[in-house]
Amino acid sequence: MQKNFLLNIFLLLQLAYILILLNGCEKETHLTLPVISTSWLTSVTSESAIIGGTIISDGGDILKTRGICWSTHLNPTVYDNFTSDGSETGSFVSNITGLVSGTHYYVRAYATNSLGTAYGNEIIFITPLTDIEGNIYNTVRIGDQVWIRENLKTTRYNDNTEIPVVTDNVTWISLITPACSWYMFNESDGNNNYGVLYNWYTVNTGKLCPTGWHVPNEDEWKTLVEYVGGEYYAGGRLKEQGTGHWTNPNYGASDFYGFTALPGGFRTGLNTGSFRAMGYLGRWWVSTDSDNPWWDNSDSVSRWARCRTIFFDSAEVILGMGLKTNGYSIRCVKDQ
Repeated sequence: MQKNFLLNIFLLLQLAYILILLNGCEKETHLTLPVISTSWLTSVTSESAIIGGTIISDGGDILKTRGICWSTHLNPTVYDNFTSDGSETGSFVSNITGLVSGTHYYVRAYATNSLGTAYGNEIIFITPLTDIEGNIYNTVRIGDQVWIRENLKTTRYNDNTEIPVVTDNVTWISLITPACSWYMFNESDGNNNYGVLYNWYTVNTGKLCPTGWHVPNEDEWKTLVEYVGGEYYAGGRLKEQGTGHWTNPNYGASDFYGFTALPGGFRTGLNTGSFRAMGYLGRWWVSTDSDNPWWDNSDSVSRWARCRTIFFDSAEVILGMGLKTNGYSIRCVKDQ
């Protein structure tokens, strides 16, 4: 009798020990949020992009959903824009649409299980900017500003009306109305490299850049120049490296900020209406008007406006003035 009692006690103790072990195992396998990474970014257009994600761990639970979320602000969540791309583990691909050209986007992969939603690493990208003619431009953020990285190429305003393309020299120098021209009338080279040259009257319409963008004023150019190191160094840090477009020595060129300024030259609004200095300088209109300088007392109406110039043999950015009948390049900056 006593022997049976002791055996029963022993069996009960063994059972209790097994239950303790089982409870301990359950605690060691508790559920967690999923673990996910944002894996790749491809095929970015003005309106869409393809993003990849990888489920590293489901957190010990069945996934409810997974996908990509995106926004124009940091740390997007599923309360912003999102896709739903199944509930399997492993890698997946998502096509996000409805994007706006020339815009910064922040994207993250996400996955949801019964405990909640977890997010992957953040990827930042900019959709290419498209003008009214369909020309595509890359953009770059420098400080708090966003600029197009190429000279403007359009021969239409953003309301789709035509900008007169003037080839006759006599007509060009006498205009006090908008006009534009390819350098040496070479449209192919302008489209592929240097863009269009515009007189200032075109700039003054306020319709030259794509919607949501504008020709920078002097304060905006000053902000750019100061951010990249000041007038004595800004030219080098803004212009394209090498001598593929710039004439040797292209002094100080580093293109450190990705602005990639090119030496598109200019068309003079005096005398011959000829083209000058391609390869030697880039000159860009500023939207800011200017009073006539002291040596120009021809009349009371201003014939001059501000411009910025970068040279092949200097690292400076020069603030100057140009006749409004001159043809200069244009860089657009995004509206704040």
